[in-house]
Amino acid sequence: MVFLVRLLVALVLVGVLLAVAPATAQLAKPICQEHCGDVSIPYPFGLQSDCSLNKDFLITCYTTDSTPPQKEAFLWNSTIKVINISMDGELQIRSAVSRRCFSSDGEEWTTNWLRLSKFTVSSKNKFTVVGCDSYAYLRGSRAGVNYSAGCMSICDSIKSVYTKSCAGSGCCQIEIPDGLSFTNVTAYSFNSHKKAGDHKLSSACKDDATSYDLDKVSRYRCKCKDGYEGNPYIGCRDIDECARPNNCSHKCTNTDGNYTCTCPKGYHGDGRKDGERCTASQFPLMKIIIGVGIGVTVLFVATSWLYLVLKQRKLIKLREKFFRENGGFILRQKLSGQQGNPDMAKIFTDEELKKATNNFEESTVVGKGGFGTVYRGILADNREVAIKKSISVDQNQIEQFINEVVVLSQINHRNVVRLLGCCLETRVPLLVYEFISNGTVFDCMHNQRNASALSWELRLRIAAETAGALSYLHSAASVPIIHRDVKTTNMLLDANYTAKLSDFGASRLVPLDETQLSTMVQGTLGYLDPEYLRTNQLTEKSDVYSFGVVLAELLTGKKALSFDRPEEERSLAAHFLTRVKEGKLFEILERHIVNEGNEEQVMEVARLAKRCLNLKGDERPSMKEVAMELEGLHMMNMHPWAVVNAEETEFLLTREESNAFNNGDGFTASSAGIDSMKDNLLVSVGGGR
Repeated sequence: MVFLVRLLVALVLVGVLLAVAPATAQLAKPICQEHCGDVSIPYPFGLQSDCSLNKDFLITCYTTDSTPPQKEAFLWNSTIKVINISMDGELQIRSAVSRRCFSSDGEEWTTNWLRLSKFTVSSKNKFTVVGCDSYAYLRGSRAGVNYSAGCMSICDSIKSVYTKSCAGSGCCQIEIPDGLSFTNVTAYSFNSHKKAGDHKLSSACKDDATSYDLDKVSRYRCKCKDGYEGNPYIGCRDIDECARPNNCSHKCTNTDGNYTCTCPKGYHGDGRKDGERCTASQFPLMKIIIGVGIGVTVLFVATSWLYLVLKQRKLIKLREKFFRENGGFILRQKLSGQQGNPDMAKIFTDEELKKATNNFEESTVVGKGGFGTVYRGILADNREVAIKKSISVDQNQIEQFINEVVVLSQINHRNVVRLLGCCLETRVPLLVYEFISNGTVFDCMHNQRNASALSWELRLRIAAETAGALSYLHSAASVPIIHRDVKTTNMLLDANYTAKLSDFGASRLVPLDETQLSTMVQGTLGYLDPEYLRTNQLTEKSDVYSFGVVLAELLTGKKALSFDRPEEERSLAAHFLTRVKEGKLFEILERHIVNEGNEEQVMEVARLAKRCLNLKGDERPSMKEVAMELEGLHMMNMHPWAVVNAEETEFLLTREESNAFNNGDGFTASSAGIDSMKDNLLVSVGGGR
């Protein structure tokens, strides 16, 4: 069979790596451009003459006519395209291929010259010859000595070529030595194929390949058809377009030289991104799916609704259980006889109090104590309330708790925080009180900014009002009540600084025929009655002792118990009695109280505090007596109509102990620690009221 032979001898120099003689730097020179397209240009190379080491390292940057335009780098103004400049001292270029072709029009050949004086060809390259009757030479210079090498490629036919290695059959290959420069590659053929152009009916192109003419009619080249890839002279293989980015929107099927786009089941269309794509088909199965989806949704909604209903019902039953266990039915029965009474306690629901406190949010907490936490809330009628949540409740004392709620709700005294009602739908009952806005006496006294605002007159009024409230609880209430936790943190102040006694969490009702109760000790350290602590016998005199500590606190401005003070001064009650006994009371009084010039009143209150702090309860005054004495002092302070002539009553207090006076009761008036003090003694008005 006659066939057209085209001889192609090629030296594979696509991707030649040239070893750069000088060492390269990591960056371009200052103010010099560092890139041409994707190629970095480090020094000694440069895009301008003043940016490169010399003209041998000059790079020219061209903009191509392609769409979009791209920038390509070339050595000098040559056609040697630069692919990459490595910081390891290597320059990668794209070089021409040496070849020799034959046709009826004659012979065409190309020789590859690479004349780079400053560069050597890297030994990473290979010298390769391809052909069935081909041989080629590589000539150059190495260390000033001419160098020449070559190889021969022979094969009987294309079928005998082993494509997986270059071993001489259709392909030969040799190494390139180090330091080779000024290279020249020339290709040759053993046969002269002058009649190749006379057999145009035959083609060297394999299956799935096609030919195209060059600039001369008798010359052509082969290329793989669309959808195929590989060597058209050996054989093209099908491209799997589905494994690559394609134009299918849903399903892709590969075919020989092409691919098809289809839609999945239940959809119709051409399946192409640039076409109709795929649209859901309306057929019974889809309707069934939609119906099932709607059914599942309805079932889910119904199940959720049923779950919420059951949860709500369970919550209601739990509230009913707590209400019953906390004595709700007993309280409701007791309150039924007070219908129409505006002061009747109200039974609040759990939802009402949650709404009032924003679900008992932490920001609504106004106080915490040993018996529970107090929250500030706003009811639906815009009333501000204080809601106390106790830590625990004794289930064996529920009936007594209910009785106390009923009695406390009936207390209507201007100096007692009013109990508005309770909530029994929680594990621990909640108590609802009126809200007092100005904080506690404790905070006002022991806050440096507020302490000076509590003048002696105001302190005396607070003491008198609190004593009056305790006296009312002990002797004027329908059922006597022992507070059991009298302290300055349980004494609140309203906007007008009126005292309000609060926190009856530890209070006990006293039957009219009894004077004392046996209980577990409860109260606050520093205020606890030592006799109650020793005997467990709770009496009204236990409140008197605690109030005596409050009086000492109002006089001295010191806390009832502080471990920051020396051991002998930690308990204010003991320290106060010691100073009184030593006649050094004025050493521990709060300075601004003494400076106000109320010595006689201060002495009277101190004597009263000493009596209240008597270790024997029987020797303490009753709260009624205490209230009367304090009210008398307060009224005398408000109406000083009995002021004696200042010249007869004025005296000076000095620092000398000899100038002090003692009344035989352990009280000594002294100016120790105070510069000077004057006081107009007021005539007692105890019998003038």
